[in-house]
Amino acid sequence: MTIDDIALLYKAQSVRWTSHMLERMFRRGISMDDVASALINGEIIEQYPTDYPFPSCLVLGHSKVGKILHIVCGSSGAELWLITVYIPNPADWSEDFRQRRKT
Repeated sequence: MTIDDIALLYKAQSVRWTSHMLERMFRRGISMDDVASALINGEIIEQYPTDYPFPSCLVLGHSKVGKILHIVCGSSGAELWLITVYIPNPADWSEDFRQRRKT
């Protein structure tokens, strides 16, 4: 899975918004436009090829107003499944939010 694959599926509206994703967006004040911006202009920072039922990944992106977001999504190849979104905690991530800090 590449960021281009993700952006293509999103732009084609081949997207499944899980209830977990929608709940997290609401709780965290993250809009659908924020998610779109992050997915279309973001980068994959972690791959989870053995996730079930589809391979998934962690995308680092920015909201429309520049807020840093992490989005976990998976893909069947035909659809993009949006699993969760959060604002990464600086204590858990490197300064550029691309690598987890070792505990």
